[in-house]
Amino acid sequence: MRGATAWTCRIGAFLVLAQAASAQPALAERKGGPTPSAPGAAVYFIDIKDGSVLPRRPMIRFGLRNMGVAPAGSDRMNAGHHHILVDVPMPPLDRPIPNDFNHLHFGAGQTEAEIELAPGEHTLQLLLADKDHIPHSPPVASEVVKVRVVEAPAGAEAAAPAARKTSPPGARVYFVQPRNGAVVPRKVTIRFGLVGMGVAPAGFDKANTGHHHLLIDTPLRSPDERIPSDFNHLHFGLGQTEAQVTLPLGTHTLQLVLADADHVPHVPPVMSETIKVLVTRNGRRPRVARHRDR
Repeated sequence: MRGATAWTCRIGAFLVLAQAASAQPALAERKGGPTPSAPGAAVYFIDIKDGSVLPRRPMIRFGLRNMGVAPAGSDRMNAGHHHILVDVPMPPLDRPIPNDFNHLHFGAGQTEAEIELAPGEHTLQLLLADKDHIPHSPPVASEVVKVRVVEAPAGAEAAAPAARKTSPPGARVYFVQPRNGAVVPRKVTIRFGLVGMGVAPAGFDKANTGHHHLLIDTPLRSPDERIPSDFNHLHFGLGQTEAQVTLPLGTHTLQLVLADADHVPHVPPVMSETIKVLVTRNGRRPRVARHRDR
């Protein structure tokens, strides 16, 4: 009898260990970076569901519960910024989220964005991340939704362009820093200067105001359309007058554009000159090797 009891205890202990071992991968999947998320935090798509049919340039709105939105680089408790994963699985949760066409960053603190998708089937997922683009622990991610993107029907009338607000005479926007030709590190603070107009958050419709947009390595596509929101078009819809952005190594062009409550440039457009900056690892100009004559 004692032998049977001992055998039963061994089996019970083995089962407990097996269950604990099988739970480890699930726990590992829930482990993110060093920043904790708030209890009950959740992120979700407001306007789209699994099976939705979308146009090529849909406006995606992000929902968030029990946490706040803060721009990348802003170290605030229980806050983060949004990312959309397009046609890819969840990235490693203890490292910065990649920044490419499949991993869209909204580091300016956007709560909505217009993105561009090719016609066909796609998967979309929202993932919140901290100031360093690393998911929280436990991660705050939405369910994966499958969507179908279609072209506009042949012969369909083009949508009426959004009404444009006028800008006052003499209004201009400019870079306080960096200056044209500057050498900067990958994480660079950009300060926006504005003369003759005021700054107001996106969605706030007030005369002679707008919010800033930063164009990276791209010209303004059209002055009478909403400015896209992607890696090349950064929105500062909270009314920021400066922001820290992360740029790849190399030479880049930067341009500021002011836009109205609906992200549409004013008439006439309020745009800065295009400047060039060189991004290096240490923010210093590379040394040129000098060859001595022999």
